[in-house]
Amino acid sequence: MQQETGTGSEALEVWIDQDLCTGDGICAQYAPEVFELDIDGLAYVKGADDELLQAPGATTPVPLPLLTDVVDSARECPGECIHVRRVSDSVEVYGPDAE
Repeated sequence: MQQETGTGSEALEVWIDQDLCTGDGICAQYAPEVFELDIDGLAYVKGADDELLQAPGATTPVPLPLLTDVVDSARECPGECIHVRRVSDSVEVYGPDAE
């Protein structure tokens, strides 16, 4: 069974640019189900099996119940490294590149 994600019928995904991550951990405080700090001090998104996705640009779906927490993470991130985009067209809707 797949979880519905995104706003309305729009599925969203999130990724972190580790080159900009400051390691403050604000994202892991807001949404520990989605983000986690690794031993290297940087934040990563987590996959469905709770495994850290460490490949550059790795994405994970944004579960609808956690949307507000993920968006708050993107807004509060001092490194401006959290990107939330629509799956359908890859347009960033929250984060440093959102219009």
